[in-house]
Amino acid sequence: MLATDSMVPWKMSPLDAARQQFEVNLFGLACVTRQVIPHMRKAGGGTIINTSSMGGKMYMPLGAWYHASKHALEGWSDSLRLDLKPFNIHVVVLEPGVIDTDWGGIMMDNMKKYSGSGLYAKVAEKIARATSQMYVKGGASKPSVIADTIARIVADKKPSTRYRVGALAKPLVWMRVFLGDRLFDKIIMLQLK
Repeated sequence: MLATDSMVPWKMSPLDAARQQFEVNLFGLACVTRQVIPHMRKAGGGTIINTSSMGGKMYMPLGAWYHASKHALEGWSDSLRLDLKPFNIHVVVLEPGVIDTDWGGIMMDNMKKYSGSGLYAKVAEKIARATSQMYVKGGASKPSVIADTIARIVADKKPSTRYRVGALAKPLVWMRVFLGDRLFDKIIMLQLK
């Protein structure tokens, strides 16, 4: 995608912002991966670590494009893993939960920008308040949990396919998978009342 005036963050339309989500979370990663694969083949193997999110396995209100980009990354990584297996190249998906980084603030700013007024204003405010409380009350994991996990993946000769780490990652994905769509939807929506 070419950078245009509409790609300046404060001038982006909602659809441009959605495209940027895919550029950052999928296509940019794919471009870098494409550059390293020939070197890994030549070396006889390697490990590619794609950072997704617990959001690649579940969803929340007002996060459609973010979750869509992470779901796409999960599917792309799964296919890539099969494509590269004959070359002894492992493809690992890292699925962080809530990590104490600037991402929470960025997410809230974007949510308020695109959904903070109009029909979704009340929902946006509730999500922003809950997210802010989680970070303030220390509900997020330290970034070192990601660094430690990456070090473990790199050191492992046969890494697992997925590593779900950080606050809420395992329980929320478990709820999504084992409770089914309707019950998961109900639980999420009850949190917004």
